[in-house]
Amino acid sequence: MIRGNELVNALAKVKSFIHADRAKDIELKANRVHIDLNPWMGNRNIQTYLGIIKTALRESRLLSFEYADRYGNKTARTAEPYQLVLKGNHWYFWGYCHKRDDFRLFKLSRLSNLLIQEMSFAPQDYKKLQLDFLADILETMPAKIKIRIRKSIMKRVIDYCINERFSPDGDEHYIVDFLFIENEYSYNILLGFGDKCERLEPNHIRPEMKRRIHDIATLYVIFVVNINSRS
Repeated sequence: MIRGNELVNALAKVKSFIHADRAKDIELKANRVHIDLNPWMGNRNIQTYLGIIKTALRESRLLSFEYADRYGNKTARTAEPYQLVLKGNHWYFWGYCHKRDDFRLFKLSRLSNLLIQEMSFAPQDYKKLQLDFLADILETMPAKIKIRIRKSIMKRVIDYCINERFSPDGDEHYIVDFLFIENEYSYNILLGFGDKCERLEPNHIRPEMKRRIHDIATLYVIFVVNINSRS
């Protein structure tokens, strides 16, 4: 694996063979794209963890960490790292988990207390990581639901569906054909749009959304009652 200083030296040598005018043109075009993988907000450990995992990959050393599942339950893990993966806007690493005795895809935002161990490992042949989840999604047959949104949240909604599915509805709204799978993840996306999104079709989505909103409101009613009872 090429180290950082070796790469810098190699690039400097290549650049020395390029005419100054041509080099300037290449640099100008290269600077037209800026990639910053730091999140606007949220888990600030990602960059630190990326550095730790890169070192472990280069030196074939074990990683230890705590890993939280989707429900927040944490387990102590030790893993052999094999690959860093950027999928969408999330970082993962593909590694062999000693606890599960199998390969797993670990999401970096769910890691905590990540440490590189002194112990190294002999890399094994590993099965190819499959990142195309389209077949699995198609098996669940996502429904196309109709939602009405305010223009102010279009930039958020467009992260989940293409522009062609937006139809103007007056001056302040859009009607959107939104692909939807009936699971917690999809309902939470809709809830995240707040009062700037109305679910129009199909009919059974509306009472389910109402139930979930009622459950959220109940949490705050209970909180207020508890506060008042203490005063």
